[in-house]
Amino acid sequence: MVSGKRGETMMNMMEINGYRAVIQYDPEIELFRGEFIGLNGGADFYAKDIDGLRQEGEISLHVFLEMCLEDGVEPRKAYSGKFNLRVPPQLHEELVVRASSTGESLNQWITNSLAQVVQMESV
Repeated sequence: MVSGKRGETMMNMMEINGYRAVIQYDPEIELFRGEFIGLNGGADFYAKDIDGLRQEGEISLHVFLEMCLEDGVEPRKAYSGKFNLRVPPQLHEELVVRASSTGESLNQWITNSLAQVVQMESV
């Protein structure tokens, strides 16, 4: 599992064979649930403990990849690099000011800021 910022668990992640899954505990069924993200379809898995979760994740991923192969579908979702973001007007103004103060466009400043956050959380 991967921890989030400064030792806190921001998001529970597990990487299985180069694919990432979000992990959550479901108290109603008293099992951990994993769901692969970034796929062109759904693939989830359940287990009582981390070792079981990894085993079930490998099985689920294998089945998903086999189905993609049979159907001629690319398993990973393609991302365009574009997304819409809505922020309060006051925040928008402050972001423009900060970007301008560095000589960058708003888009470039936000891209650099997000890259820094991801890099810091990956350490």
